[in-house]
Amino acid sequence: MQIGVVSDVHGNRVALDAVLAAMPDVDLLVNAGDVVGYNPWPAECLAAVRDRGVPTVMGNHDRATVSDGPVRFNAMANAGVEYARERLDDEATAWLAELPDRRTVADGRVRIVHGHPDNPDRYTYPREFSPRMLGDEDLLVTGHTHVQGSRTFDGGVVMNPGSVGQPRDGDPRAAFAVVDLDADPPAVDERRVEYDVERVVEAVEAAGLPRRIGERLREGR
Repeated sequence: MQIGVVSDVHGNRVALDAVLAAMPDVDLLVNAGDVVGYNPWPAECLAAVRDRGVPTVMGNHDRATVSDGPVRFNAMANAGVEYARERLDDEATAWLAELPDRRTVADGRVRIVHGHPDNPDRYTYPREFSPRMLGDEDLLVTGHTHVQGSRTFDGGVVMNPGSVGQPRDGDPRAAFAVVDLDADPPAVDERRVEYDVERVVEAVEAAGLPRRIGERLREGR
């Protein structure tokens, strides 16, 4: 069974289109959260994930977008959440609000969380992955840090596909992964694809969002 894995799309339609075009013919595509936030295409990215029926968990930006309370992020993140709130219709907002914090697929062999199994908002970098994060699943998928990586343990594999829409590991290319679940242990193929970053930089500015949201994409930071 081949599984495509994405995370942290963050409203970057240009990057998402590139990833979907580069994705091989997998049996299942899963998403570790944060469909919206930062970039200027929250509705389009949400529709692309929802309409494909992609099993998705709720990220912290997704949660902030559908919450009634104030947003307690930095200025760039705040702006992205407010932008998403203004542009999602009722149907899209309802879909986002119903996302779970965790879910299992592939008959329980794959568990998906956003940050950490014990705390969806906890940043857990690949160097911090440990066998204690694993339960009965063979593969634990995480997101949140925007840093691509995986580690294999006796009990299974912990991985982060990296960020589609805002990589932060020094590589500006959109990140994703393909996993061979039939291998023992599951084999993670980390992949990157180039996309038109300058188009996003221009769209960020045209949308009135903080310029740094787009500029940092050039750096993969």
